[in-house]
Amino acid sequence: MSKNLYVSATEERSGKSAVVLGVMQMLLRELHNVAIFRPIINDPGEGKQDHDIALMIDHFKLTIPYGDTYAYTLKQTRELINSGQHALVLENILNKYKALEEEYDFVLCEGTDFKGKDPAFEFDLNADIAANIGAPMLVVTSGRGKSQDEVAHITKTTLDTLDEKGVDCLACVVNRAPQGMTDENLGHTVAGNSDGPLPVYVIPEDEKLGKPSINDVRRWLDADVLYGHSGLQALVDNYLVAAMQIGNFLGYIQAGSLIITPGDRSDIILSSLASRLSSSYPDISGIVLTGGLEVSTNVHKLIEGWTGVPVPVLAAKGHTYQTVQELNSLYGRIEANDHQRIATALGGFAQHVDVIELRDRLVEKRSTRVTPKMFEYSLVDKASRNRQRIVMPEGTGERILQATDILLRRGVADIILLGREEEIRTKASKLGVDISGATIIDPANSELLDSFAEEYMELRKHKGIVAEMAWDRMSDPTYFGTMMVHKGFADGMVSGSVTTTAQTIRPAFEFVKTKPGSSIVSSVFLMCLKDRVLVYGDCAVNPNPNARQLAEIAISAAETARIFGVEPKVAMLSYSTGSSGKGEDVEKVTEATAIAKELITERGLDFPIEGPLQYDAAVDPEVAKVKMPDSEVAGQATVFVFPDLNTGNNTYKAVQRAANAVAIGPVLQGLNKPVNDLSRGCTVPDIVNTVAITAIQAQAEKGE
Repeated sequence: MSKNLYVSATEERSGKSAVVLGVMQMLLRELHNVAIFRPIINDPGEGKQDHDIALMIDHFKLTIPYGDTYAYTLKQTRELINSGQHALVLENILNKYKALEEEYDFVLCEGTDFKGKDPAFEFDLNADIAANIGAPMLVVTSGRGKSQDEVAHITKTTLDTLDEKGVDCLACVVNRAPQGMTDENLGHTVAGNSDGPLPVYVIPEDEKLGKPSINDVRRWLDADVLYGHSGLQALVDNYLVAAMQIGNFLGYIQAGSLIITPGDRSDIILSSLASRLSSSYPDISGIVLTGGLEVSTNVHKLIEGWTGVPVPVLAAKGHTYQTVQELNSLYGRIEANDHQRIATALGGFAQHVDVIELRDRLVEKRSTRVTPKMFEYSLVDKASRNRQRIVMPEGTGERILQATDILLRRGVADIILLGREEEIRTKASKLGVDISGATIIDPANSELLDSFAEEYMELRKHKGIVAEMAWDRMSDPTYFGTMMVHKGFADGMVSGSVTTTAQTIRPAFEFVKTKPGSSIVSSVFLMCLKDRVLVYGDCAVNPNPNARQLAEIAISAAETARIFGVEPKVAMLSYSTGSSGKGEDVEKVTEATAIAKELITERGLDFPIEGPLQYDAAVDPEVAKVKMPDSEVAGQATVFVFPDLNTGNNTYKAVQRAANAVAIGPVLQGLNKPVNDLSRGCTVPDIVNTVAITAIQAQAEKGE
């Protein structure tokens, strides 16, 4: 079963909270430990709680602390995004959500209220959040004042947008629908998204939920109840400002009118109360007296003498215009102590939503989509669960120091920086970063230098390495860091922000060596697209591998994919699919695929591999149906092995730019212990991700 669901409206006053009530009741029939989470709330005011969160906690007796139920107010979110910190907003929301996911069986998420000035901004924000926490969405559309065609158009547009953003949609609820609109006739006009037709549930407008009560008016205006306490549940259908003389005013009364008049208009007050007792006029719902003016003593005495005042009379502090302006933004809300409205909302949901179908779809709907933010979070989370020691030879680099601060704060790994301690600490101080938790080693003055040099001389004596050369090499931070990994003083190494790839990995080739059974060191990039992660190899190390080497790269890439939670389905790429083409390059890929299949069997591995395949046949299910319909890999490949470096390097960069993908890597594979190379143009987040990757590889090497 999916562990989450995101309920989002498409506009204001859609009745979303009534739907969330129904969904929560459905969940609590199956699960005992359910959390409510609203990533973004409207500012409820000092000392107040968000309305919907308080409603869920109070009615369902949830034990979740209020502070855990939201991440930001809408105002805070807008300010952060406008200052270029959109990624920070999503990251903090994801962190808060993940904490709930760890503790609860299910997290029911509710989107924003669309009370801001930019509904498109709020919808995109809700979609981004749902995508990044991996939650399917239940879309709530308002049918109030709309035709069937208008509702269908809005729903279709919404589903198309969600599909483009990589959000799975569970179902659509058309709430507050006009009479005559049904699930059946609307369902025919809503095709669904790429996953096929979706259930559409239509809940008709219920005036008991949509219209405010006199009690809502009292709360909204912070008004006092003067008379008629027993009628506070009466519903308000319209507002009538009484400024005319009685003879003219009475002609404007409608059923459910809330009369708004200054407190000194005794004539209006008495005539309004009298109209309620007369069968000649529609029944008003109540009276609001404005201006903070008290009813005159004689009128008060007259009203009090009535046996049962026919309607509630409220006293508001604001003047008439101010009161009307405030009431214009009031709508019916379900309060925690309003058991009648709660019962109405739950009854409407149960009557018009196929709860069994919705629950079954939720069981089946565990999202397999992975956004870049989700994947980066998973890297950091997995690395931090079993911290490894990662050495970083470029200890004086500004980006390295900034990344170290982040890595230590987030507990990703134990960091070892190489370089002169005084220089490193001075630079860190100037940058304003905290590296106090890092270990700093100066290779030239380390007590490990002698033993490292002797070890290197022994390992490379067949290459003519003598003592002076060994000591000189081991004074180099990259060689020293690599030897720390080789000797077990560190679990992995990350370098390359200022040095070349050759300088970074040469020491590893010299004495860390390849794994048993592996003849080649290669690389992959983890390509984070908007809704999934693909693995591309080799895009950085081997210019023109032969068939045997290509097979080894494929095996290593599949194992790397599995380490990082990507189920490997390996496509051996070429300019030909199957036996459709001929040529030396195609034959190499065909031979490599055959060798790889033999190695899979010999090593007791279990994953599908297919080749040669063209890229479109490997990635597109529709193309695969035509070119290779019976393949386990075609159309659903997750690991792509390119025939040479020229093809691989250009392809990963093209996809990175054209698809706005996040390319994490290169991740080196095939070595006995993890050593990874940074690009010289790497960003601080790139370094953080690479350290996390290296730590996870170290965990895998140890079988942890």
